[in-house]
Amino acid sequence: MIAKQCPDIDVKVVDINPTRIAQWNSRELPVYEPGLYEIVADRRGKNLHFSTEVDQAISAADMVFISVNTPTKTFGTGAGKAANLEYVEKCARQIARVSTGHKIVVEKSTLPVRTAEAVKTILSNTGDGATFDVLSNPEFLAEGTAIDDLLNPDRVLIGGENPTAIHALVEVYARWIPREKLLTTNLWSSELSKLTANAFLAQRVSSINAISALCEVTEADVDEVAAAIGTDSRIGPKFLRASVGFGGSCFQKDILNLVYLCEYFGLPEVAAYWEQVVKMNDYQKRRFVQRIVRTLFNTVSDKKIAVWGFAFKKDTNDTRESAAIYICRDLLEERAKITIYDPKVSEAQIRHELELVMQGPDGRLSPVSERLLAENLHVAASAESAAHQAHAIAVLTEWDEFKTANFSAIYDQMHKPAFVFDGRNLLKKNQLSQFGFQYQGIGVSG
Repeated sequence: MIAKQCPDIDVKVVDINPTRIAQWNSRELPVYEPGLYEIVADRRGKNLHFSTEVDQAISAADMVFISVNTPTKTFGTGAGKAANLEYVEKCARQIARVSTGHKIVVEKSTLPVRTAEAVKTILSNTGDGATFDVLSNPEFLAEGTAIDDLLNPDRVLIGGENPTAIHALVEVYARWIPREKLLTTNLWSSELSKLTANAFLAQRVSSINAISALCEVTEADVDEVAAAIGTDSRIGPKFLRASVGFGGSCFQKDILNLVYLCEYFGLPEVAAYWEQVVKMNDYQKRRFVQRIVRTLFNTVSDKKIAVWGFAFKKDTNDTRESAAIYICRDLLEERAKITIYDPKVSEAQIRHELELVMQGPDGRLSPVSERLLAENLHVAASAESAAHQAHAIAVLTEWDEFKTANFSAIYDQMHKPAFVFDGRNLLKKNQLSQFGFQYQGIGVSG
């Protein structure tokens, strides 16, 4: 987006992964995002370049953005909650090693508060006479709408200590974003704001999902409840859609990071409060599987279930922490035969994600898990073919194409009674009962 809006600024995107860079230089980008390819194609080879020449790009740059992954730690202190900052530290050391003169280093990765302190320490002690300013510029865009979010953001947050460095980055964004949307803070407020924003959004999802469980046993309708409370200006309507749970690369990781920070700084009650948001999300996924099993006469063993959607949300190929991963795992462990269709997620990616979550503590698949993945997991080329001879359909991603499926033809080729378990309430208005389906949504009795 910077390359598009600022044609006089040379933007180099570098990575140590040659396969990933080759994809960025091709017609098949590694990330699916509506509108992204058009922008890349327009600027690539002009002022936008993708390369594995990391040292050269750092050396030539005036401003360096650190945009690496910060996954949750799986080992050592803070395992399961704290952010793994290994890649951030390696980036900082590489920047320090090859830099000369003065550079502005910008944290784009989602980081725990006070990470900038560590980055500054590394830069000031491992370099060769270069000087640095560190800024925090967390990203608030949402996958699926990222291009629009970048063009018309609610705000751009820039945290730092040196007003000159802050001004330099402000001037870049000011080329297309109104200045009243460019917020400046100190470093620590900026870092904490990203974690807090994601925690608040995830909290809303878990809150409405908690109410959805109550709706199902009281004959209330969670969508009607959400509409009623969403008209309250103090609450608002966003992030009040009940579902099988939130996913993606940020929400769970950032909340667990916030939990770890609260525990680290001696705030156990605050940590427990935020941890409950994640627990509720896990409960919603388990509850969805339990409802399928219970409705299908208390067993799904050897029954075929068509899974529509594997990405964590529509308009992306991102599967990180997708609810579909855990629901499919649980169905496989119940010995169901599942056939998955997703318009943007490859079979290799689906199998990789399920292999990871079905591994034992030793990092290996048991013979039973290997057999289930080999014999009970299939990937289809369309939603209709996935449902062929199925006992039920589970809608796990809200892809628009599912709303226009030929439900009459789909019903005819399914086992009867034919069930639809709608984890996104996507098909609620399709009146599937007129075709013969037994429909169950989230937060409605049935």
